[in-house]
Amino acid sequence: MRALLFTTGSPFARAVRIVLDELGLDYERREEITTPSAEDRAAATPTLQVPTLWDNDLTLWESGTIVEYLLSTYRKSQVGEPPLTAHAFRPDAEWKDKLAFSTIQTFGNAATFISQMTWTGVAVGDNAHLQRSAEKLTHILGWLESQLVHSEIGFQPEFVSMQDIFLAAHVRFVEARPLGIDLGLERYEKISRLLSRLDERDSFVANPIWWWEPGVVGYQPDGTPVFKD
Repeated sequence: MRALLFTTGSPFARAVRIVLDELGLDYERREEITTPSAEDRAAATPTLQVPTLWDNDLTLWESGTIVEYLLSTYRKSQVGEPPLTAHAFRPDAEWKDKLAFSTIQTFGNAATFISQMTWTGVAVGDNAHLQRSAEKLTHILGWLESQLVHSEIGFQPEFVSMQDIFLAAHVRFVEARPLGIDLGLERYEKISRLLSRLDERDSFVANPIWWWEPGVVGYQPDGTPVFKD
């Protein structure tokens, strides 16, 4: 039995779903549109965060850990061209890959924090910490742009990497939500080209960019949220 518990709008969960599709793995979708109680969430993970993956007797949480497990366990069932990498972190570039990934996850954490605060009515311009979080996004993009050696490849040459997928999920999350943030993506040519290529990949198309905020009870076919009357 394989199942994934996730919140509809989470960019971290979107990245995990994309990897599951890239590997051609079937799974039960346990999708939450609204946030459950702490007690209900604690039954799945002590961090009270999702996604959570069940794979037979194994339970995993934290999106990076889940994807690292999937890549190391299901390397032979990859689909797509260029193929998905067989390594979360390449043996000959382990620390470079780990640093890139942790920086990308920092971007995602800052973005989702801004989003969560926006739901409560606190805008970026109203709070110094949120302003610093927004500044963090552009500084991270600048550094990541410098790490891409060529505009036609991602973080692991000849492969689609975990780093590519999570970066795309996080950046498109920010662009799709009403956060009042302009990332100025046109300034980052290599990142922009990478994300445009990934947008056309079957696994990305099958897992569209949806956003959520309190009051959303469903989605129209194009991903437009439907609010409770």
